[in-house]
Amino acid sequence: MGLIPELLRAVADQGYTEPTPIQVKAIPLILQHRDVMGAAQTGTGKTAGFMLPLLQFLAPQASTSPSPARHPIRVLVLTPTRELAAQVEESARTYSKYIPLRTAVVYGGVDISPQMKQLHAGVEILVATPGRLLDHLHQKSVNLSRVEFLVLDEADRMLDMGFIPDIKRILSVLPSQRQNLLFSATFPDEVRRLAKELLRSPVTIEVAPRNAPADLVTHQVHLVPLLKKRSLLVRLIRSRDMRQVLIFVRMKRDANRLARQLQQDGVVAKEIHSDRTQAERMQALEDFKQGKVPVLVATDIAARGLDIEELPFVINFELPHTPEDYVHRIGRTGRAGLPGEAISLVSPDEVKFLEDIERMLKRKLPQAPVPDSLADSRHPQRPRETRREREPRRPPARAPHPPRTQPAAQPSPSGFDFSKPYEPSSPKPEPAAAPPTHGRHHRPTAALLGGGPVKREK
Repeated sequence: MGLIPELLRAVADQGYTEPTPIQVKAIPLILQHRDVMGAAQTGTGKTAGFMLPLLQFLAPQASTSPSPARHPIRVLVLTPTRELAAQVEESARTYSKYIPLRTAVVYGGVDISPQMKQLHAGVEILVATPGRLLDHLHQKSVNLSRVEFLVLDEADRMLDMGFIPDIKRILSVLPSQRQNLLFSATFPDEVRRLAKELLRSPVTIEVAPRNAPADLVTHQVHLVPLLKKRSLLVRLIRSRDMRQVLIFVRMKRDANRLARQLQQDGVVAKEIHSDRTQAERMQALEDFKQGKVPVLVATDIAARGLDIEELPFVINFELPHTPEDYVHRIGRTGRAGLPGEAISLVSPDEVKFLEDIERMLKRKLPQAPVPDSLADSRHPQRPRETRREREPRRPPARAPHPPRTQPAAQPSPSGFDFSKPYEPSSPKPEPAAAPPTHGRHHRPTAALLGGGPVKREK
């Protein structure tokens, strides 16, 4: 595909031999300086699809000089989450190992001072979350006047998390002459409008149908009363001998509660959500990847950017309120040629969300029987055919407690308000944590970067 020997050598070091479809389509177009709008589900190798050609553009001007002036920011990658930002930056370091380029990643939830020091020293490739990048712009610790390449990764999640205004503020300080790349798992109309404003005569790449889940994922629905979900969950984990399962809930407090209850039931579990410090989140992810913790309970903020190798199971303990989030969640499994299973525990009050998902997927999801001891005789089947008009959506009731509603924005114990997209620059100090190292315990997939290599991608 026209890549220079230094990049091919770095790719070979990772054990990959053949490019993935998104890489075959994206790399030549990017090397032709075309703006690209790429639609690809996770596990397809899209990060390498844009990072490799950008590294090739930077290689001729790469310098070993210690002078910051010789290392201006030329590539800017914006991501919605800290985890994804860290993984993209690690990808840049992995593939530039034979080229003297500097990379940096900046995100909220950690002390801004070390980031400022690194930026002052000069970097060519900057990966950032929008809120923390705005912090650096406010502190005048970053200079974006020489950016030549802009990448918006997981653009639909940027939209979901309310980052679009922040992105537009960042765009206003960038040079007008630049190459723009936008990647997204799904393309709702709002993302298409953003792409129309941002991209110049773009080439559209789609390696998966719009809003389509991974082809190798099998779906299974269990209709179960709300109060019996936990019992069914524990039974499924034990009867299926699930040694690595990602469980999704909607709210942070639900993640805390479910992880604690599973521990009480004898199931080793940890939770990950935005109220956890960055060090805690990275440690929980690493323990899960290494098999030390078989169950990880996550909120939707963790549904994107997680790179978990060969994850066999995803369980929706609670259905998301939007069909697109269902696609994001189950995109953690069935990646890059590996099969996966998505199991949804659906209470009667969640059937309307299930119907929305099926309407988007244009098919019914198979329903699995529930043991008699857990079944609800009042709701033996889905109340589908008699439904007339949809009632206003509301979170399901949880007896004996009153119905849950989204709580008003409250700062976390660390001082953050995670309901807002903007990340403050002065968080509660936490112990410094070195970037995790990822040992590989599986043979590499035959792709440049498909399906979760050792150097965590996507």
